[in-house]
Amino acid sequence: MSKDKNPRRVADNEAMAKTRMLRTSPQKLNLVAQLIRGKKVDKALTDLTFSKKRIAQDVKKCLQSAIANAENNHNLDVDELIVAEAWVGKNLTMKRGRPRARGRFGKIMKPFAEITIKVRQVEEQA
Repeated sequence: MSKDKNPRRVADNEAMAKTRMLRTSPQKLNLVAQLIRGKKVDKALTDLTFSKKRIAQDVKKCLQSAIANAENNHNLDVDELIVAEAWVGKNLTMKRGRPRARGRFGKIMKPFAEITIKVRQVEEQA
């Protein structure tokens, strides 16, 4: 009388990884996500390694986690993986402030973001 197992959220030839609470704005994170969408994973890792964006190292960790999930949990071939999707979401925003002239208060917003990367195995065309 147990519950049914949850169905997979991704297809049989896909794997996914998600990183939350990245200390950057979603707009800046999306610039790095655009850099890797649709590329083979080895090319995407190379691009992230040599990117000048600070947040690229955290995106690289997330991509490596997705690759490890594909290899270990779903038995997919790493050489045939591509970055199928990479999407960015908003997370919390810390509100800080600073005193300004004439008794006013300057708002300082410190946004956080999250990224989800989905990798897919595709067969090579001859």
